[in-house]
Formats: sequence, C-alpha cells, structure tokens
Amino acid sequence: MNSARLKVKEYSYNAGGYTTNPVKEDASSVIEGSFYQQKPMTVREMITRRINKTLTFFLGVAICITFVSYYIAMNYEAKLNNLDNKIVALNSENQDLQAELDRYKSFNNVDTKIGEFNLLQKAEKVIEVTALNTDTKTVVVPVKTTTDHFDWAIGY
Repeated sequence: MNSARLKVKEYSYNAGGYTTNPVKEDASSVIEGSFYQQKPMTVREMITRRINKTLTFFLGVAICITFVSYYIAMNYEAKLNNLDNKIVALNSENQDLQAELDRYKSFNNVDTKIGEFNLLQKAEKVIEVTALNTDTKTVVVPVKTTTDHFDWAIGY
C-alpha cells in the first residue's frame, strides 16, 4: 500500500487578503492512507484495447456498407416496379392490337375464301330489256270521312 504524506495548511482571510494561519501550520499533521494510483497497462490490456478499436472500426464500416447496399437495392427494386408497370401496360395494349389484327385477318380470310369459290363474279353478259309501254297508273287515295257519333271503349 502506498501512503502519502500531505501537509495541511489553513488559510484565513484578513483585510489584506488570504494569508496562512501560523497557528495551524504544524509539521506533525499528516494524512496517511491508501490512494488510487493509475496502474500502467499490461501488454494484454493494450492488445485487447487495440483489437476492440479495430473491431469497432470494422463494425462501423460494415454498417455503412449495409446502408449503401440497402439504398442501392431499394433503388433497383423501384426501377423494376416501374418496368413491371410498363410491361403490364404494353401487354394490355398488345392484346387490344392482337384482337384488332384477328378481326382484320378474319375479313381477309372471308375475302380469300370468296375469291377461291368464285361466289361473287362479275356478269359476263348484260341483258337489256325493253320497258313495257303501259298507261300511267292512277293511285287511289282513300277519302276519310268524319262521323257525328263516337264509339266509346269501355274501361279505357
């Protein structure tokens, strides 16, 4: 145990300032005891401290890399979502266009089938027919007359 000897001096205040009190100043007043002293580090403690600092640095670097990679992954996911939405829009547009193309193909198929079977042909000969000489026809228009009495329908 280490012991330390300290001289205790008391100061008193006069009108001129602080001065030492000659009555209390005594050579025999000593404080003895065990006081905390900082021990020098051992080699093991220095190695442990250096390893802890190194591991703390690597942990900080790993956390920074994790944040950056998470940001990059979220950015790519947002881009993929946008592309997916565009693909869905293009697919629905393609379905509409495919339906219209099928409609046109059906018209083309009907036209080619008609051409194969010669269902519609131009007339090879034109026959001229003379009109009959008939008197002008008279159109009979019925004359409506009004009556004095009115037949009532019962119930309506």
